Amino acid sequence: MENNSLLRTDKELAELYQRHADLVYRLCYIYLKNPVDAEDAVQSVFLKLIKTQMVFNDREHEKAWLTVTTRNYCKDVLKNWWKTRRVALDALPEVPSWNGDEPPGKVLARLLSLPEKYKTVLYLYYFEEYSVKEISEMLGNKESTIQTQLARGRKRLKIDLGGHCFE
Repeated sequence: MENNSLLRTDKELAELYQRHADLVYRLCYIYLKNPVDAEDAVQSVFLKLIKTQMVFNDREHEKAWLTVTTRNYCKDVLKNWWKTRRVALDALPEVPSWNGDEPPGKVLARLLSLPEKYKTVLYLYYFEEYSVKEISEMLGNKESTIQTQLARGRKRLKIDLGGHCFE
C-alpha cells in the first residue's frame, strides 16, 4: 500500500509548477531548440517529479533538482535516433531577454550554436544566475572545470559576436 503522507496535494504541485515552469521550459528550449519539443519535455520533467515524490530541503534544492533532471532528460531526447531533424535558428522565437548591446536573437543563436558544455554553463551562470560552485555541484564537475568552460565559452561568444558580449 502506498504512503499517502508523501503525496503532494494538487495545490502544492501547482505552486511547484508555477515557481519553476519557466526555468524548465527555457532549459528545454536551449537544448532542444524547438518550442513544441520543449513543451513536451517540460511535461515529462514535471511528470517525473510527480512520480518520484522527491522531498526537497528548500526551494534552491527544488530548483537544482529540476535543472539537473531537465538537462538529463533533454540529453536523452537528443540521443534518440528520431531526433536527427533540425530547426533553422532563424525560425526560433526569442526566449530569454538580453541586456547587452547585441540583439537577443543574435546572442541566443550564437549561444545555441556553442558545444553543449559551453552553452550549459553559460546559460546557468548568466541567465539563471547560479554561482560556479552551484553549477559544479549540479553538473558533477570540478569548479576549475566550470571556470574553464565559462572562459572558453565567453571567448567563443566574443569572437562570434565581434567582441561585444560579456565584457
